[in-house]
Amino acid sequence: MTINRKNIRRIRIFGALLTLLVAVQLAHADETCNSPYISGLIKGQEDFIHVWTLGVQGLGDGSDKLVTIDVNPASKSYGKVVASLSVGGRGEAHHMGFTDDRKFLWAGGLDDSKIYVFDVGSNPANPRLVRTISDLANKSGYIGPHTFYALPGRMLIGNLSNAADKGGVTGLALYNNKGTFIAKYAVPTAKVDGVQGDGYGYDIAVNPAKNVFLTSSFTGWQNYMRGLGEVVGDPQAMKRFGATMVVWDLKAVKPTQVLSVPGAPLEIRWALVPGQNWAITAAALTSKLWLIKQNEHGAWAAKEVGTIGDPAKIPLPVDISISADAKGLWVNTFMDGVTHYFDLSNPEKPTETYQKHTGRQVNMVSQSWDGKRVYITSSLLSKWDKIGADNEQVLRGFNWDGHALSQAFEVDFTKEGLGRPHHMKFTAKPSQQLAVTSLETGVR
Repeated sequence: MTINRKNIRRIRIFGALLTLLVAVQLAHADETCNSPYISGLIKGQEDFIHVWTLGVQGLGDGSDKLVTIDVNPASKSYGKVVASLSVGGRGEAHHMGFTDDRKFLWAGGLDDSKIYVFDVGSNPANPRLVRTISDLANKSGYIGPHTFYALPGRMLIGNLSNAADKGGVTGLALYNNKGTFIAKYAVPTAKVDGVQGDGYGYDIAVNPAKNVFLTSSFTGWQNYMRGLGEVVGDPQAMKRFGATMVVWDLKAVKPTQVLSVPGAPLEIRWALVPGQNWAITAAALTSKLWLIKQNEHGAWAAKEVGTIGDPAKIPLPVDISISADAKGLWVNTFMDGVTHYFDLSNPEKPTETYQKHTGRQVNMVSQSWDGKRVYITSSLLSKWDKIGADNEQVLRGFNWDGHALSQAFEVDFTKEGLGRPHHMKFTAKPSQQLAVTSLETGVR
Protein backbone atom coordinates (compact mmCIF):
# COMPACT_ATOMS: atom_id res chain seq x y z
CA MET A 1 0.00 0.00 0.00
CA THR A 2 1.29 3.41 -0.97
CA ILE A 3 0.16 6.38 1.15
CA ASN A 4 1.37 9.96 0.92
CA ARG A 5 2.52 11.47 4.21
CA LYS A 6 -0.18 14.10 4.10
CA ASN A 7 -2.79 11.34 4.11
CA ILE A 8 -1.51 9.51 7.19
CA ARG A 9 -3.58 11.66 9.53
CA ARG A 10 -6.67 11.06 7.39
CA ILE A 11 -6.15 7.31 7.58
CA ARG A 12 -5.82 7.48 11.36
CA ILE A 13 -9.05 9.47 11.60
CA PHE A 14 -10.71 6.94 9.31
CA GLY A 15 -9.58 4.09 11.57
CA ALA A 16 -10.82 5.91 14.66
CA LEU A 17 -14.24 6.41 13.09
CA LEU A 18 -14.49 2.72 12.30
CA THR A 19 -13.47 1.85 15.85
CA LEU A 20 -16.26 4.01 17.24
CA LEU A 21 -18.80 2.51 14.87
CA VAL A 22 -17.77 -1.12 15.27
CA ALA A 23 -20.79 -1.89 17.45
CA VAL A 24 -23.37 -0.56 15.00
CA GLN A 25 -25.84 -3.31 14.10
CA LEU A 26 -26.20 -4.44 10.51
CA ALA A 27 -29.64 -2.98 9.86
CA HIS A 28 -29.32 0.46 8.32
CA ALA A 29 -30.58 -0.10 4.80
CA ASP A 30 -33.61 -1.09 2.79
CA GLU A 31 -32.05 -3.44 0.26
CA THR A 32 -30.20 -5.90 2.43
CA CYS A 33 -27.00 -5.60 0.41
CA ASN A 34 -26.28 -2.06 1.60
CA SER A 35 -23.52 -0.97 3.94
CA PRO A 36 -24.45 -0.95 7.66
CA TYR A 37 -23.19 2.65 7.83
CA ILE A 38 -25.92 4.02 5.56
CA SER A 39 -28.51 6.14 7.36
CA GLY A 40 -32.20 6.49 6.51
CA LEU A 41 -33.74 3.05 6.82
CA ILE A 42 -36.83 2.60 4.63
CA LYS A 43 -39.06 0.35 6.70
CA GLY A 44 -42.20 0.97 4.68
CA GLN A 45 -42.92 1.41 1.00
CA GLU A 46 -40.04 2.60 -1.18
CA ASP A 47 -41.09 5.36 -3.58
CA PHE A 48 -38.49 5.11 -6.33
CA ILE A 49 -36.05 2.66 -7.84
CA HIS A 50 -32.94 4.09 -9.50
CA VAL A 51 -31.57 1.79 -12.21
CA TRP A 52 -27.99 2.15 -13.48
CA THR A 53 -28.46 1.36 -17.16
CA LEU A 54 -26.03 0.43 -19.96
CA GLY A 55 -26.33 2.47 -23.12
CA VAL A 56 -26.95 0.67 -26.40
CA GLN A 57 -25.70 2.14 -29.66
CA GLY A 58 -28.63 3.22 -31.82
CA LEU A 59 -31.15 3.00 -28.98
CA GLY A 60 -32.29 6.35 -27.64
CA ASP A 61 -29.27 8.56 -27.00
CA GLY A 62 -27.00 5.49 -26.71
CA SER A 63 -25.53 6.63 -23.39
CA ASP A 64 -25.31 5.02 -19.98
CA LYS A 65 -27.91 6.58 -17.71
CA LEU A 66 -29.57 6.62 -14.32
CA VAL A 67 -33.23 5.76 -14.80
CA THR A 68 -35.74 6.51 -12.04
CA ILE A 69 -38.98 4.53 -11.77
CA ASP A 70 -41.95 5.25 -9.51
CA VAL A 71 -42.69 2.08 -7.51
CA ASN A 72 -45.27 3.35 -5.03
CA PRO A 73 -48.62 1.66 -5.85
CA ALA A 74 -50.45 4.71 -4.48
CA SER A 75 -48.84 6.96 -7.10
CA LYS A 76 -50.45 7.95 -10.40
CA SER A 77 -47.14 7.17 -12.14
CA TYR A 78 -46.70 3.75 -10.51
CA GLY A 79 -44.53 1.45 -12.59
CA LYS A 80 -43.52 4.27 -14.93
CA VAL A 81 -40.23 6.01 -15.74
CA VAL A 82 -40.22 9.46 -14.14
CA ALA A 83 -36.63 10.51 -14.94
CA SER A 84 -33.72 9.51 -17.15
CA LEU A 85 -30.32 11.13 -16.71
CA SER A 86 -27.64 10.35 -19.30
CA VAL A 87 -23.91 10.67 -18.63
CA GLY A 88 -22.94 11.34 -22.24
CA GLY A 89 -21.11 8.13 -23.11
CA ARG A 90 -20.97 4.35 -22.80
CA GLY A 91 -18.56 2.92 -20.23
CA GLU A 92 -20.24 -0.38 -19.28
CA ALA A 93 -22.49 0.87 -16.50
CA HIS A 94 -22.62 -1.75 -13.77
CA HIS A 95 -22.93 -1.17 -10.00
CA MET A 96 -23.56 1.73 -7.66
CA GLY A 97 -23.77 2.50 -3.95
CA PHE A 98 -25.04 5.14 -1.53
CA THR A 99 -22.83 7.41 0.53
CA ASP A 100 -23.24 6.96 4.29
CA ASP A 101 -25.73 9.85 4.49
CA ARG A 102 -27.80 8.26 1.71
CA LYS A 103 -27.91 11.53 -0.22
CA PHE A 104 -25.64 10.51 -3.10
CA LEU A 105 -25.22 7.51 -5.37
CA TRP A 106 -21.79 6.60 -6.73
CA ALA A 107 -22.01 4.62 -9.97
CA GLY A 108 -19.20 3.18 -12.07
CA GLY A 109 -18.32 1.97 -15.54
CA LEU A 110 -16.45 -1.33 -15.88
CA ASP A 111 -14.93 -0.36 -19.23
CA ASP A 112 -13.95 3.31 -18.95
CA SER A 113 -13.53 3.25 -15.12
CA LYS A 114 -15.33 6.56 -14.73
CA ILE A 115 -17.27 7.15 -11.52
CA TYR A 116 -20.41 9.29 -11.50
CA VAL A 117 -21.87 10.84 -8.35
CA PHE A 118 -25.61 11.51 -8.44
CA ASP A 119 -27.56 13.64 -5.97
CA VAL A 120 -30.61 11.50 -5.12
CA GLY A 121 -31.32 13.14 -1.77
CA SER A 122 -32.43 16.61 -2.82
CA ASN A 123 -35.20 15.32 -5.08
CA PRO A 124 -35.38 11.50 -5.39
CA ALA A 125 -37.78 11.78 -8.33
CA ASN A 126 -35.27 13.81 -10.34
CA PRO A 127 -31.60 12.98 -9.57
CA ARG A 128 -28.76 15.29 -10.64
CA LEU A 129 -25.24 14.43 -11.78
CA VAL A 130 -22.96 16.46 -9.50
CA ARG A 131 -19.50 14.97 -9.99
CA THR A 132 -17.49 12.78 -12.36
CA ILE A 133 -14.35 11.09 -11.03
CA SER A 134 -11.85 10.01 -13.69
CA ASP A 135 -8.64 9.40 -11.74
CA LEU A 136 -9.16 5.84 -10.46
CA ALA A 137 -6.61 4.24 -12.77
CA ASN A 138 -4.03 7.02 -12.34
CA LYS A 139 -4.32 7.12 -8.56
CA SER A 140 -4.63 3.41 -7.78
CA GLY A 141 -3.57 1.44 -10.84
CA TYR A 142 -6.92 -0.36 -10.71
CA ILE A 143 -9.75 -0.32 -13.28
CA GLY A 144 -13.26 -1.71 -13.46
CA PRO A 145 -14.89 -0.17 -10.36
CA HIS A 146 -17.52 -2.65 -9.26
CA THR A 147 -18.65 -2.33 -5.64
CA PHE A 148 -19.23 1.04 -3.97
CA TYR A 149 -19.36 0.45 -0.22
CA ALA A 150 -20.06 3.27 2.22
CA LEU A 151 -17.82 3.82 5.24
CA PRO A 152 -18.07 6.80 7.60
CA GLY A 153 -17.39 9.77 5.32
CA ARG A 154 -15.68 7.48 2.83
CA MET A 155 -16.37 5.22 -0.14
CA LEU A 156 -14.49 1.93 -0.42
CA ILE A 157 -14.42 0.70 -4.01
CA GLY A 158 -13.87 -2.89 -5.01
CA ASN A 159 -12.37 -3.17 -8.49
CA LEU A 160 -12.25 -6.02 -11.01
CA SER A 161 -9.04 -5.39 -12.92
CA ASN A 162 -5.79 -3.46 -13.21
CA ALA A 163 -4.47 -0.90 -15.68
CA ALA A 164 -1.18 -2.69 -16.37
CA ASP A 165 -2.35 -5.89 -18.08
CA LYS A 166 -6.14 -5.66 -17.62
CA GLY A 167 -6.13 -9.01 -15.84
CA GLY A 168 -7.95 -9.99 -12.67
CA VAL A 169 -5.27 -9.07 -10.12
CA THR A 170 -6.61 -5.93 -8.48
CA GLY A 171 -7.40 -4.17 -5.22
CA LEU A 172 -9.53 -1.70 -3.30
CA ALA A 173 -9.53 2.09 -3.61
CA LEU A 174 -10.59 4.46 -0.83
CA TYR A 175 -12.06 7.91 -1.54
CA ASN A 176 -13.66 10.47 0.72
CA ASN A 177 -17.23 11.53 0.05
CA LYS A 178 -16.01 14.62 -1.83
CA GLY A 179 -14.32 12.41 -4.41
CA THR A 180 -10.71 12.76 -3.25
CA PHE A 181 -8.54 9.65 -3.49
CA ILE A 182 -7.04 8.57 -0.17
CA ALA A 183 -5.43 5.13 -0.42
CA LYS A 184 -5.30 1.78 -2.18
CA TYR A 185 -5.16 -1.76 -0.82
CA ALA A 186 -4.03 -4.72 -2.90
CA VAL A 187 -5.97 -7.97 -2.80
CA PRO A 188 -3.34 -10.51 -1.68
CA THR A 189 -1.56 -12.68 -4.23
CA ALA A 190 0.69 -14.38 -1.69
CA LYS A 191 -0.30 -16.91 0.96
CA VAL A 192 -2.22 -15.51 3.92
CA ASP A 193 -2.76 -17.84 6.88
CA GLY A 194 -1.57 -20.72 4.72
CA VAL A 195 -3.92 -20.21 1.75
CA GLN A 196 -2.74 -18.86 -1.60
CA GLY A 197 -4.31 -15.58 -2.70
CA ASP A 198 -5.18 -14.99 -6.35
CA GLY A 199 -5.51 -11.19 -6.20
CA TYR A 200 -8.98 -11.14 -7.73
CA GLY A 201 -11.80 -8.88 -6.51
CA TYR A 202 -15.54 -8.36 -6.77
CA ASP A 203 -17.86 -7.62 -3.84
CA ILE A 204 -17.34 -6.08 -0.37
CA ALA A 205 -19.37 -6.77 2.77
CA VAL A 206 -18.70 -5.41 6.27
CA ASN A 207 -19.53 -6.88 9.69
CA PRO A 208 -18.66 -4.10 12.19
CA ALA A 209 -19.50 -6.24 15.23
CA LYS A 210 -16.69 -8.63 14.30
CA ASN A 211 -14.31 -5.95 12.94
CA VAL A 212 -14.12 -7.77 9.61
CA PHE A 213 -15.05 -7.31 6.01
CA LEU A 214 -15.06 -9.86 3.23
CA THR A 215 -14.19 -9.55 -0.44
CA SER A 216 -15.00 -12.00 -3.20
CA SER A 217 -13.55 -12.59 -6.66
CA PHE A 218 -14.58 -12.62 -10.31
CA THR A 219 -12.47 -11.87 -13.40
CA GLY A 220 -10.63 -9.07 -15.17
CA TRP A 221 -11.28 -6.75 -18.10
CA GLN A 222 -9.75 -9.28 -20.52
CA ASN A 223 -12.69 -11.59 -19.83
CA TYR A 224 -15.69 -9.43 -18.97
CA MET A 225 -15.29 -7.27 -22.07
CA ARG A 226 -15.30 -10.35 -24.36
CA GLY A 227 -18.37 -12.25 -25.52
CA LEU A 228 -19.50 -14.93 -23.07
CA GLY A 229 -19.34 -17.61 -25.76
CA GLU A 230 -15.74 -16.66 -26.53
CA VAL A 231 -14.77 -16.85 -22.87
CA VAL A 232 -16.43 -20.22 -22.28
CA GLY A 233 -14.80 -21.60 -25.43
CA ASP A 234 -11.30 -20.44 -24.41
CA PRO A 235 -9.65 -22.82 -21.89
CA GLN A 236 -7.10 -20.17 -20.90
CA ALA A 237 -9.80 -17.57 -20.31
CA MET A 238 -11.70 -20.00 -18.08
CA LYS A 239 -8.62 -20.24 -15.88
CA ARG A 240 -8.78 -16.49 -15.30
CA PHE A 241 -11.60 -16.50 -12.75
CA GLY A 242 -11.28 -15.94 -9.04
CA ALA A 243 -11.45 -18.82 -6.59
CA THR A 244 -10.98 -17.09 -3.25
CA MET A 245 -12.52 -14.82 -0.66
CA VAL A 246 -10.47 -12.60 1.62
CA VAL A 247 -11.11 -11.80 5.28
CA TRP A 248 -9.88 -8.30 6.17
CA ASP A 249 -9.32 -6.56 9.49
CA LEU A 250 -11.81 -3.70 9.18
CA LYS A 251 -10.00 -1.07 11.24
CA ALA A 252 -6.54 -1.83 9.82
CA VAL A 253 -7.82 -2.58 6.28
CA LYS A 254 -5.44 -5.54 6.26
CA PRO A 255 -5.97 -9.10 4.92
CA THR A 256 -5.94 -11.67 7.73
CA GLN A 257 -7.12 -14.78 5.88
CA VAL A 258 -7.63 -16.09 2.36
CA LEU A 259 -10.45 -18.62 1.98
CA SER A 260 -10.62 -21.11 -0.88
CA VAL A 261 -13.99 -20.75 -2.63
CA PRO A 262 -13.79 -22.21 -6.16
CA GLY A 263 -15.90 -21.02 -9.07
CA ALA A 264 -16.00 -17.22 -8.85
CA PRO A 265 -17.83 -16.33 -5.63
CA LEU A 266 -19.79 -13.15 -6.34
CA GLU A 267 -22.22 -11.23 -4.10
CA ILE A 268 -21.73 -11.49 -0.32
CA ARG A 269 -24.59 -11.10 2.15
CA TRP A 270 -24.16 -11.00 5.93
CA ALA A 271 -26.98 -12.25 8.14
CA LEU A 272 -28.55 -9.06 9.45
CA VAL A 273 -29.86 -10.38 12.77
CA PRO A 274 -27.64 -9.34 15.71
CA GLY A 275 -25.52 -12.23 16.90
CA GLN A 276 -25.83 -14.24 13.68
CA ASN A 277 -22.34 -13.46 12.42
CA TRP A 278 -22.28 -15.49 9.25
CA ALA A 279 -22.32 -14.59 5.56
CA ILE A 280 -23.37 -16.38 2.42
CA THR A 281 -22.26 -16.19 -1.20
CA ALA A 282 -22.96 -17.96 -4.50
CA ALA A 283 -20.23 -19.27 -6.82
CA ALA A 284 -21.21 -18.44 -10.41
CA LEU A 285 -19.33 -21.17 -12.27
CA THR A 286 -20.14 -24.06 -9.93
CA SER A 287 -23.69 -23.04 -8.87
CA LYS A 288 -22.88 -23.58 -5.21
CA LEU A 289 -23.86 -21.70 -2.05
CA TRP A 290 -21.06 -21.12 0.45
CA LEU A 291 -21.35 -20.23 4.13
CA ILE A 292 -18.65 -18.10 5.80
CA LYS A 293 -18.56 -18.18 9.59
CA GLN A 294 -16.12 -18.48 12.47
CA ASN A 295 -15.08 -21.88 13.74
CA GLU A 296 -14.62 -22.86 17.37
CA HIS A 297 -11.12 -21.37 17.34
CA GLY A 298 -12.28 -17.97 16.10
CA ALA A 299 -10.90 -18.36 12.58
CA TRP A 300 -13.17 -17.76 9.61
CA ALA A 301 -13.97 -20.69 7.34
CA ALA A 302 -15.86 -21.19 4.08
CA LYS A 303 -18.09 -24.23 3.65
CA GLU A 304 -20.11 -25.39 0.64
CA VAL A 305 -23.70 -25.75 1.87
CA GLY A 306 -26.03 -25.90 -1.12
CA THR A 307 -26.57 -26.32 -4.86
CA ILE A 308 -28.42 -23.90 -7.17
CA GLY A 309 -30.21 -25.54 -10.08
CA ASP A 310 -28.35 -28.10 -12.19
CA PRO A 311 -24.63 -27.22 -12.19
CA ALA A 312 -24.12 -29.31 -15.35
CA LYS A 313 -26.28 -26.82 -17.24
CA ILE A 314 -24.28 -23.85 -15.86
CA PRO A 315 -27.33 -21.79 -14.80
CA LEU A 316 -24.92 -19.01 -13.74
CA PRO A 317 -26.16 -17.63 -10.40
CA VAL A 318 -25.44 -13.91 -10.62
CA ASP A 319 -27.11 -12.14 -7.71
CA ILE A 320 -28.48 -12.95 -4.28
CA SER A 321 -30.62 -11.04 -1.77
CA ILE A 322 -30.93 -12.10 1.87
CA SER A 323 -34.05 -11.33 3.89
CA ALA A 324 -33.84 -8.95 6.86
CA ASP A 325 -34.52 -11.81 9.28
CA ALA A 326 -31.80 -13.95 7.62
CA LYS A 327 -34.30 -16.76 7.07
CA GLY A 328 -34.61 -16.48 3.31
CA LEU A 329 -32.37 -16.00 0.27
CA TRP A 330 -33.30 -15.00 -3.28
CA VAL A 331 -30.99 -16.19 -6.06
CA ASN A 332 -31.20 -15.22 -9.74
CA THR A 333 -29.75 -17.57 -12.36
CA PHE A 334 -28.99 -15.73 -15.57
CA MET A 335 -28.95 -18.46 -18.21
CA ASP A 336 -32.33 -20.04 -17.46
CA GLY A 337 -34.08 -16.87 -16.24
CA VAL A 338 -35.14 -18.38 -12.92
CA THR A 339 -35.58 -16.67 -9.55
CA HIS A 340 -35.05 -19.12 -6.68
CA TYR A 341 -35.98 -18.84 -3.00
CA PHE A 342 -34.03 -20.72 -0.34
CA ASP A 343 -35.09 -21.31 3.25
CA LEU A 344 -32.11 -20.25 5.40
CA SER A 345 -33.57 -21.22 8.76
CA ASN A 346 -30.58 -23.52 9.01
CA PRO A 347 -27.79 -21.71 7.11
CA GLU A 348 -25.75 -24.92 7.21
CA LYS A 349 -28.39 -26.55 5.00
CA PRO A 350 -30.20 -24.06 2.74
CA THR A 351 -33.30 -25.60 1.15
CA GLU A 352 -34.88 -24.38 -2.08
CA THR A 353 -38.62 -24.02 -1.45
CA TYR A 354 -39.74 -21.97 -4.44
CA GLN A 355 -38.72 -20.96 -7.94
CA LYS A 356 -40.26 -18.98 -10.77
CA HIS A 357 -39.22 -18.28 -14.34
CA THR A 358 -39.11 -14.48 -14.27
CA GLY A 359 -37.52 -13.67 -17.64
CA ARG A 360 -35.53 -14.89 -20.61
CA GLN A 361 -32.45 -13.63 -18.80
CA VAL A 362 -32.39 -12.31 -15.23
CA ASN A 363 -29.59 -10.67 -13.32
CA MET A 364 -30.03 -8.47 -10.24
CA VAL A 365 -32.56 -9.22 -7.51
CA SER A 366 -33.48 -6.78 -4.71
CA GLN A 367 -36.18 -7.07 -2.09
CA SER A 368 -37.76 -4.49 0.17
CA TRP A 369 -36.77 -4.45 3.82
CA ASP A 370 -40.19 -5.78 4.84
CA GLY A 371 -39.80 -8.64 2.35
CA LYS A 372 -43.10 -7.94 0.59
CA ARG A 373 -41.70 -6.78 -2.76
CA VAL A 374 -39.03 -8.20 -5.05
CA TYR A 375 -37.52 -6.54 -8.11
CA ILE A 376 -35.41 -8.06 -10.89
CA THR A 377 -33.42 -6.65 -13.79
CA SER A 378 -32.20 -8.45 -16.88
CA SER A 379 -28.76 -7.28 -18.01
CA LEU A 380 -25.52 -8.90 -16.89
CA LEU A 381 -22.83 -7.39 -19.16
CA SER A 382 -23.20 -5.83 -22.60
CA LYS A 383 -21.19 -8.64 -24.22
CA TRP A 384 -22.62 -11.42 -22.07
CA ASP A 385 -26.31 -10.69 -22.54
CA LYS A 386 -28.24 -13.01 -24.80
CA ILE A 387 -29.06 -12.07 -28.39
CA GLY A 388 -32.18 -12.08 -30.54
CA ALA A 389 -35.54 -12.63 -28.86
CA ASP A 390 -33.80 -13.70 -25.64
CA ASN A 391 -32.18 -10.27 -25.30
CA GLU A 392 -35.01 -9.15 -23.03
CA GLN A 393 -34.21 -5.89 -21.21
CA VAL A 394 -36.68 -5.22 -18.41
CA LEU A 395 -37.25 -4.25 -14.82
CA ARG A 396 -40.03 -6.29 -13.25
CA GLY A 397 -41.66 -5.70 -9.89
CA PHE A 398 -43.26 -8.55 -7.95
CA ASN A 399 -45.31 -8.91 -4.80
CA TRP A 400 -44.30 -11.72 -2.43
CA ASP A 401 -46.84 -13.21 -0.03
CA GLY A 402 -44.43 -15.73 1.46
CA HIS A 403 -45.54 -18.43 -0.95
CA ALA A 404 -45.43 -17.11 -4.51
CA LEU A 405 -44.33 -14.13 -6.60
CA SER A 406 -47.02 -12.23 -8.52
CA GLN A 407 -45.93 -9.67 -11.09
CA ALA A 408 -47.04 -6.12 -10.32
CA PHE A 409 -45.50 -4.13 -13.18
CA GLU A 410 -42.90 -4.21 -15.94
CA VAL A 411 -40.77 -1.56 -17.60
CA ASP A 412 -39.44 -2.61 -21.02
CA PHE A 413 -36.18 -0.69 -21.35
CA THR A 414 -35.83 -1.51 -25.04
CA LYS A 415 -39.27 -0.17 -25.92
CA GLU A 416 -38.57 2.91 -23.80
CA GLY A 417 -35.29 3.49 -25.68
CA LEU A 418 -33.29 3.35 -22.44
CA GLY A 419 -30.80 0.48 -22.78
CA ARG A 420 -29.89 -2.47 -20.56
CA PRO A 421 -31.02 -2.26 -16.90
CA HIS A 422 -28.49 -3.55 -14.41
CA HIS A 423 -28.16 -2.41 -10.78
CA MET A 424 -30.99 -1.04 -8.59
CA LYS A 425 -31.16 1.17 -5.51
CA PHE A 426 -34.25 2.37 -3.62
CA THR A 427 -35.12 5.83 -2.35
CA ALA A 428 -38.15 7.23 -0.55
CA LYS A 429 -39.69 10.57 0.17
CA PRO A 430 -38.50 11.97 3.54
CA SER A 431 -41.68 10.91 5.35
CA GLN A 432 -40.91 7.25 4.58
CA GLN A 433 -37.42 7.21 6.09
CA LEU A 434 -36.51 6.38 9.66
CA ALA A 435 -33.82 8.66 11.11
CA VAL A 436 -30.78 6.96 12.60
CA THR A 437 -27.68 8.15 14.37
CA SER A 438 -24.48 8.64 12.39
CA LEU A 439 -21.15 10.16 13.36
CA GLU A 440 -21.09 11.97 10.02
CA THR A 441 -24.61 13.39 10.03
CA GLY A 442 -25.48 13.65 13.72
CA VAL A 443 -28.87 12.76 15.17
CA ARG A 444 -31.76 13.39 12.75
